[in-house]
Amino acid sequence: MKLAILETGTPPGDLEARFGDYPAMFAGLLGDGFEIDTFDVQAGNLPPRSNGHDAFLITGSPAGVYDPLPWIAPLMDFIRSADGAKMVGVCFGHQVMAEALGGHVEKSEKGWGAGLHNYDVVHRTRWMNGEQTIAIPASHQDQVIAPPPATRVTACSDFTPYAGLAWTDRPAISFQFHPEFSPEFAKALIEQRYDRVNNPDAAIASLDGPNDTANVGDWIRKFLTEKDA
Repeated sequence: MKLAILETGTPPGDLEARFGDYPAMFAGLLGDGFEIDTFDVQAGNLPPRSNGHDAFLITGSPAGVYDPLPWIAPLMDFIRSADGAKMVGVCFGHQVMAEALGGHVEKSEKGWGAGLHNYDVVHRTRWMNGEQTIAIPASHQDQVIAPPPATRVTACSDFTPYAGLAWTDRPAISFQFHPEFSPEFAKALIEQRYDRVNNPDAAIASLDGPNDTANVGDWIRKFLTEKDA
């Protein structure tokens, strides 16, 4: 499968040198079988449709969808135009897909969500494995506060009511949480934002618990590769 990863941000400080960039994290999460091209969206690079990518994955970013940055509007146009190809969004990718397709995103008054978060699986699809709950690293302050039309909520929590979305009018899914993050990277990211994160020590400690990153990685892999997922 030919997959385009739309890179919308980079790890802060020295974390990229220590842990790799976000496309590398997703490549590790998804495993073999993908021919991956990476596009630096912040530099104005988006995949040409002539390249014949089977699917697109949009990464996390420190930007907000409401920021007046020159690359965000073209990315939203790309999302709206790519209705025939499979698309996955994570964190900022989740938010920008929602905003582009009729939802709304805001900086949440709840503050930063970080550490290992627990989510209820509220709508099960064929690309899942029957899970009822999942525990996945999170790192965000912005949230989808109104989901787009033609979506179903797949995962939620009290902190993040719209943590997972699946579109009913296009082959697209998105998640607020970070299945690509290792516990070590998620801890280091909290340390970078120690003065901004709610209860940072508790958030770091939570990441020692068992997580479902491999399960959610399997969700994404199934969604991308199965014909009727």
